Amino acid sequence: MKAWKILFLIFLVIGSFIIISNEAPYQENKGFIFGTYYNISYKYIDNIQEKIEYILRSVDKSLSPFNKQSVITAINNNTSTTTDSLFREVFTLAQDISYKTDGYFDITVAPLVNAWGFGFKNGYRVDSTTVDSLLKHVGYKKVKLKNGNINKEKPEIMLDCSAIAKGFGCDVVAHLLDEMGIEHYMVEIGGEVVAKGKNNKSKPWSIGINKPIEDKSGSNKQLQKILHISGMSLATSGNYRNYRYENGRKLSHTINPKTGYPVEHSLLSATVIANDCATADAYATAFMVMGMEKAIEVCKQNNLDAFFIYSNLNDSIAVYETAGLKNYY
Repeated sequence: MKAWKILFLIFLVIGSFIIISNEAPYQENKGFIFGTYYNISYKYIDNIQEKIEYILRSVDKSLSPFNKQSVITAINNNTSTTTDSLFREVFTLAQDISYKTDGYFDITVAPLVNAWGFGFKNGYRVDSTTVDSLLKHVGYKKVKLKNGNINKEKPEIMLDCSAIAKGFGCDVVAHLLDEMGIEHYMVEIGGEVVAKGKNNKSKPWSIGINKPIEDKSGSNKQLQKILHISGMSLATSGNYRNYRYENGRKLSHTINPKTGYPVEHSLLSATVIANDCATADAYATAFMVMGMEKAIEVCKQNNLDAFFIYSNLNDSIAVYETAGLKNYY
């Protein structure tokens, strides 16, 4: 075949691909995973929800403490120390963020979260003696990954990746879409988001940050801020949906791994923007534990952008944002 004919065929194939890509519709996939809902939009000629759900189930089988057959459940039950690649990736990142946040993020906080009634096991009456006892089994330095196996200092140590798994799930789906050559998508799982390219209006993806109104049902749609995201990830952590009252006292689901008690400070919501969603998810949780003053310092140290909603001295809502947040208006 002559050279010009080969070149013509190459240009024809490339041109056809471009045309198909431009004409591809935006697919909308919705479903339930990790105990919450997901919403995924992407520009592609085919609907790939089956592929998406397959990899999400893989994450669940690795990291969900509610899944009796998962890798993390076997580790918690001391029936196995073996990990898979998904678990190792999340564990390594979690340990790194634990170090960078001085232990305010800690996936070994599981025994305390369970005791206070916010975990994967039934809670029970907690007093200072209980807390002191459980704190002996908490601490990210007490568990290590070696040769693909988890080594725990004590068998009572339990892990809970709930504060990073949703973000990681978003990253895994985003990686799938990238591998398939999909350039425009938004992946959202339980409020954690990865966005790339543009939406169906050819604009950056608009992501709303909810006002921190007490709302266990999750039906509150009032927004405090709208950010425009492309090529980045966003995660929000707050105490306004997952809480309970005990003897007239509001107990937050966010447990401080240093004290063993639910956090009590003015920070109501922390939103973090990062290159990957697992990182954003973990830092958002850490910020809710440490409070705004320390969180601002950690943002500076790690070059993170964040949006904080807090209660001021008059008990009214106030906000603080890092300087780089203006890039997402």
